[in-house]
Amino acid sequence: MCEACGNSNHKKHETLPRREFLKEGGASVLAAGAMMGTSAAAKAAPSEGKMVIGKEPFETRAYAAKSATSGFSPITITRRALRPDDVLLDILYVGICHSDIHAVHSDWSAAHYPIVPGHEIVGRILAVGSKVTKFKVGDIGGVGCMVDSCGTCENCLDDREQNCLNGTTFTYDSPDKISGGYTFGGYSDRMVVNERFVIHIPSQVHLAAYAPLLCAGVTTFSPMRHWKLQKDQKIAIVGLGGLGHMALKLAHSMRADVTVFTTTEGKIADAKRLGASAAFLWTDKKAFERLTNHFDLMISTVPVSYPMQPFMNMLKLDATLVNVGALGELTGGLSGMSNGFGRKSLAGSMIGGIAETQEVIDYCAARHIEADIELIKPDEIDRAYERVMSKDVRYRFVIDFASGKSA
Repeated sequence: MCEACGNSNHKKHETLPRREFLKEGGASVLAAGAMMGTSAAAKAAPSEGKMVIGKEPFETRAYAAKSATSGFSPITITRRALRPDDVLLDILYVGICHSDIHAVHSDWSAAHYPIVPGHEIVGRILAVGSKVTKFKVGDIGGVGCMVDSCGTCENCLDDREQNCLNGTTFTYDSPDKISGGYTFGGYSDRMVVNERFVIHIPSQVHLAAYAPLLCAGVTTFSPMRHWKLQKDQKIAIVGLGGLGHMALKLAHSMRADVTVFTTTEGKIADAKRLGASAAFLWTDKKAFERLTNHFDLMISTVPVSYPMQPFMNMLKLDATLVNVGALGELTGGLSGMSNGFGRKSLAGSMIGGIAETQEVIDYCAARHIEADIELIKPDEIDRAYERVMSKDVRYRFVIDFASGKSA
């Protein structure tokens, strides 16, 4: 069994030497090497050798894009000193989300280069601050799309930190209210995060395949919970990619009747293998006509704008199409007449709060649900981006930092 990722089908990762950490201002900041047993990932050391973590910021390796067209290259970034309520993560795996590609290419807004993406992060806790109660050294933690929020506004108090009224701090390329500048994400060896924004990951699961659940999983799980998807209800998933395949797996696990709409003929069989009762190409006009007023809920995972009215027409009276994929300007005319007579709704949803993210992790662990992934090395990020844009991935690339580190 691979001790780093917990998957019996993987080979054991390279065992690396211990790290040493000093105490933080008289409070205990524990060393992973001193506390852990035989886990290879727990003993993993940074490539630059012995490093003191505590009172001072520290440097670590990351992979960054220096412009929209530069591609990725390794750089050294600075992480903040460990604060009393922080944990230090040794990053093992990080998923490549289509949002990473949009951000790097400045599709939504101008990126702040160099940009280090990555918000589907799984790692091992190497050290904890003196006031941390949620984690101990050696635990597996996950970080999704957020690393901070005010914690006091009505949305934060309602476990909706992603909607913080005073401004959520997102995991990368977001104004860093603690250290200044902009946040750096998970395409990196290590990171420091407030314990409130770290998710417990069961150590026995396939860790690499759980990284995508921290974005793709909660992004599709949240609308199913909010719109109260029930057993035997008819749900359509528009798009079968990183988000879409998770939406399909989750809806199927809830015993809903799932239909998939895809633009890729080769994914029809995949959709049925993953639990869909039916799957159709977007060009199948007869299917669209036959399924008019058919669905109780639709979730659109397509990362770009497209004409949505043909899909709206397939909603039942009072039903909703939830867009979780296209986060830029939506184009393509909607029919006020058709949607008004059917009282059909187009809604948006984005990720979920910390409690809901923990919920989806626990839900999937209890039901043995995980993402379908392709593991890559850090120097393959550019090629992976090209393949994502060409729809050539089944269904999520995950960068392996666990086996890429050396003593």
